[in-house]
Amino acid sequence: MPEPYSLERHVAGGETFVTRGPYVVSRFDSDDIGMRNLAVVALTDAGHSGLEVAACFGITPVYVSMLRGRARLEGSAGLVRPRGRRPKLSPAQVATARRWSGEGVSNVEIATRLNVHARTVGRALEGGEAAGEQGSLDDGDGGPGDAPEPSSAPVPGQAPAPAGEGDPTAPAEAEPAAVATGQRSSRYAGAMLLHPFLEALGAAEVFSAAGAGLAGRYDDVGVLGAATFGFALGANTIEGTKHLARPDAGAVVGLAAMPELRTLRPRLGAVADRVDPLALQRAFATALVAAQQKDDQQVFFVDDHFVAYSGGRPLAKGWNTKRRHAQRGRDDTFVVDLAGRAVCFSSGEPSGLSVSIHGVVAELRAVCGPAARLLLGFDRGGSYPVTFAKLRDAGADWVTYRRGALVEPTAAARWSWFALDGRRHSYRIADETVDLEGYGPARQISVYEGGEVVFQVLASDTGATAARMVHLLRCRWRIENAFKYLTEHNGIDALCDYTMTVGPDTAKVANPARTAATATLRSAEAALAGAEGALGRALAGPSTAEDYLATVRRLRDEVAMAKDDVAEAKAGLKGVRAKLPANEVDPTAARATPRAQRRSLQMVLRLLAYNAEHDLARRLNAYLGDPDEYRALTRNLLHQGGRIDFGADAVTVTIDRPNQPRVARALALLADELNATKAHLLGDPRPITYRVEVE
Repeated sequence: MPEPYSLERHVAGGETFVTRGPYVVSRFDSDDIGMRNLAVVALTDAGHSGLEVAACFGITPVYVSMLRGRARLEGSAGLVRPRGRRPKLSPAQVATARRWSGEGVSNVEIATRLNVHARTVGRALEGGEAAGEQGSLDDGDGGPGDAPEPSSAPVPGQAPAPAGEGDPTAPAEAEPAAVATGQRSSRYAGAMLLHPFLEALGAAEVFSAAGAGLAGRYDDVGVLGAATFGFALGANTIEGTKHLARPDAGAVVGLAAMPELRTLRPRLGAVADRVDPLALQRAFATALVAAQQKDDQQVFFVDDHFVAYSGGRPLAKGWNTKRRHAQRGRDDTFVVDLAGRAVCFSSGEPSGLSVSIHGVVAELRAVCGPAARLLLGFDRGGSYPVTFAKLRDAGADWVTYRRGALVEPTAAARWSWFALDGRRHSYRIADETVDLEGYGPARQISVYEGGEVVFQVLASDTGATAARMVHLLRCRWRIENAFKYLTEHNGIDALCDYTMTVGPDTAKVANPARTAATATLRSAEAALAGAEGALGRALAGPSTAEDYLATVRRLRDEVAMAKDDVAEAKAGLKGVRAKLPANEVDPTAARATPRAQRRSLQMVLRLLAYNAEHDLARRLNAYLGDPDEYRALTRNLLHQGGRIDFGADAVTVTIDRPNQPRVARALALLADELNATKAHLLGDPRPITYRVEVE
């Protein structure tokens, strides 16, 4: 078989020819970069590999891949547009940029008008560099031969310059971010049902108070609201919002379009860097607890959630309960109330529930008030007397499982019952008071099934019904269900920020000197035990008088020397610390710490989206009556299409009728309920009216 033809490039007379054997497959002017890019993409589409095309044109395979991606996204226009280093900003342009920024124009829009990079505009507005140095960044993608050229193509969303005015700094009216009036179709119209819950929590006021006060096309309420609805619609990360239909998702929060990723990500970072996410979380948690019907004792469930990290940074290690081994990662401690709503969370290095629970109690005190009666339920991970003592000092009651082997109850078994959510729950129990070492008297409830004790409950509350304490602890599975749902649908395991602070590892580790000294002591003790055993056997065994005395003297000398070795080894242990900071043992030991501010802000928005959907699901199930499928039906309902009519005085949401008659009926009843108490868009005074499309 003949050898296959290969691509070859020839330059003659200012023109470039690309041949494949005897055939010319492309011809263009050598200085025409756009035609060269078109030829590159055309040859790869014809079946030639990227490596072959890159070698032919003298460019990198990565640049070939970039050109193909640009062609997929923007078509041929993306291949012939001017590339390369953008021009610098003159002092007049800097002044114009400042004026536009004061009028509320975003940095991205200003950069588009001035044909520079948005980071260049940001530095100019902050005044960090001289005006003549603002354009020092190379925004081109590195293609060989790319040269800067002024762009005269119209920019989408920007008004064209009037005839006779060629000044690129002439102001243009930016498209407003909020929708004033008009009708918008949206495939996510069902997500508008989340607004009543957000209004009940005062989300618009909290977002306004937490905003960074940055000027731009989107205000802080719009940015935070867009991120919240992005999480509610199934985007596990901020990057995932780019897969949503931007006009459809934007209409749900009253915007012309969802902010692009290059806007949403830096704006969220700016808000996180300037506000306290803990205060934001406390504001929502306070409103959430206040909206709940108050009982004499408020019940919360607390548990740790380990998030594994598989990157290259030296994070601290913790115990991964899913894989049953130690792994690098972080540890989140969540608090869920009896209704299954996520109230608050804390995050830090892996430490265990017995340590992290104390910070959670302090947060709950700030949310519920210093006089509130709190009952915390947790599993065996925090079932230690020292934990019980600290909770008692904090004025909180607790209930948990007994850790370790069960003890024989001394009280007689009897029946006890408790009613919750309209249902009666009965248990056969033995209720008694036991003394826990390191804590004192505590209540122990032994639960019988089939005539045998299956588990035992420890509690500090001695006045409540025994069945109530048992059943509340069994309701602890609500926090496990919350973990499962938050992980699958709200992305709490996602890495929110790649930037970490790497510093010396000061965690306490075993002292190698102590380990070696301990090993020497153990060896000396073993030698002493061997010498004493040999002496004992010699004293008990028969022997001639001469041999007997010589053997005994020798063995006694060995025992004496072994005792001296043991005493010397014990003296060597004195003053040697058992643990030292890791960076003292190994000067190169380092530990990475994630930026907590940005991750905390996103976690607050994730929990807000989860609670809004949880509240909507409970409302819907009141009419649906399907405890097995109501959460899945609610998730699908958020993606139910419809239209949104933005009027001058009101907003009307018409949701497409669901195919299932029972769901359509439940949705219609829910719409009537929501219409009784008018909700509003975030930061918009117009009330929302809900309707279901008639058949």
